[in-house]
Amino acid sequence: MVGIREMTQGDAEAVAGVRVEGWRHAYTGIVPRSWLDGMTVAEDAARQRARLADPGRTATDLVATDPDGTVVGWACFGPDTAAPDAAELYALYVRPDRIGAGIGRALLDEVHARAAAARFTYMTLWVLADNHRARRFYDRAGYAPDGAAQSDTYDGVVLDELRCRRDLGGRDLAR
Repeated sequence: MVGIREMTQGDAEAVAGVRVEGWRHAYTGIVPRSWLDGMTVAEDAARQRARLADPGRTATDLVATDPDGTVVGWACFGPDTAAPDAAELYALYVRPDRIGAGIGRALLDEVHARAAAARFTYMTLWVLADNHRARRFYDRAGYAPDGAAQSDTYDGVVLDELRCRRDLGGRDLAR
């Protein structure tokens, strides 16, 4: 059983660990090794603390915890700046040793519920085109590419991202 709650400042180090481990697991073979090796939990935790302390922050951060309180997953979402009626999933990571245990889905379900309660009508997210595991996960959750694409550069390597969309009114756009 996993619990889900809002992230606190005290969670910054654990969330940074989940995020760094998540990147190294999900993006090995996609993102350059030099980029992944350059990530540190300490630097990421400092960014997480600063982000949480920002009084103008519009994002909501959720953590998934084991019964003993250990943080095993993290999701972050907020308004999609490109569409006033959309929320955007900015990030979702699960500790690699817990992938497949339903934690990602539980976090995503909570994100959907909170976004719908905030009166957003649909969700968007960006996913690396070559991240087939994540694309399958989001497809099963009702997301479908909407035709938008962009590129990011990591240590000189250009990677393509696809924007995906899911209706929050119960109608899965991927079906």
